[in-house]
Amino acid sequence: MASRSGLVVFEDSFPTMLERLGEEGFMRELCNGFRLLRDEKREVITFESLKKNSALLGLQGMSDEELRCMVREGDLDGDGCLSEMEFCTLMFRLSPALMQTSKELLEEAIVSSRC
Repeated sequence: MASRSGLVVFEDSFPTMLERLGEEGFMRELCNGFRLLRDEKREVITFESLKKNSALLGLQGMSDEELRCMVREGDLDGDGCLSEMEFCTLMFRLSPALMQTSKELLEEAIVSSRC
C-alpha cells in the first residue's frame, strides 16, 4: 500500500499470492484476513472492528470515511457489516488481475458449453 496526494493506493499482490499458495492456500489466507478483522462476538466485520484491527494489515492511515466506504462497498445484503463470503467477494472484486482471470475462465466455459 502506498499513499499519493492523500489517496490510498493498493498494490495488487493477490495474483502472486495465488501463484505461490495455490487456490486452497490463498483462500485460507483470505479467511485468516477475515478473522483478523472481524468482531469476535458478532463474527462479522463491522466498521468498529475494521477500525480497531485494520492496523494489523497496514491500513492504519485510513480515515473513518474510507473504512466506512470499504464496509459499504462489500455489504451485499445491506446489514451494515461484512460476512466472510462478502469479504472474500470484495477482495476478489478489488483485484483487477483476479477479475480478469475470472472473466477469461467464464468466457472459456461459455464457449466450451456451446460446442
